[in-house]
Amino acid sequence: MSKSTIDSADFAVQAAKIAIERNCSDVMVLDLKGISPAADYFVIATGTSDRQMRAIADEIQDLAKEHKNRRFGIAGYETGKWILLDYVDVVIHLMSEESRDYYALEMLWGDTKKLKIG
Repeated sequence: MSKSTIDSADFAVQAAKIAIERNCSDVMVLDLKGISPAADYFVIATGTSDRQMRAIADEIQDLAKEHKNRRFGIAGYETGKWILLDYVDVVIHLMSEESRDYYALEMLWGDTKKLKIG
């Protein structure tokens, strides 16, 4: 498969914009380069329902395909409480309010830089 036509930071910001446009709250992009061995960027967003989060996940996957950005894995799509889309350099977390409050991912990475979305 050919190389992605978009860099990781741009992909993360565009995924965050999709979440914002689809009425997610508390959307953020954390810059984890040099901090986390897991990914360069985390996109974190709070959804309002499992149906909404699945629709957003589908749209982000369409964006990735458009830019030849191959997905490594997906988890939680069926239950819709916490959908994780793993694009290796970018990991997207679409979370219910309860999951977001409980796991508080942004608190784990509280001292990291956040990318400007808009």
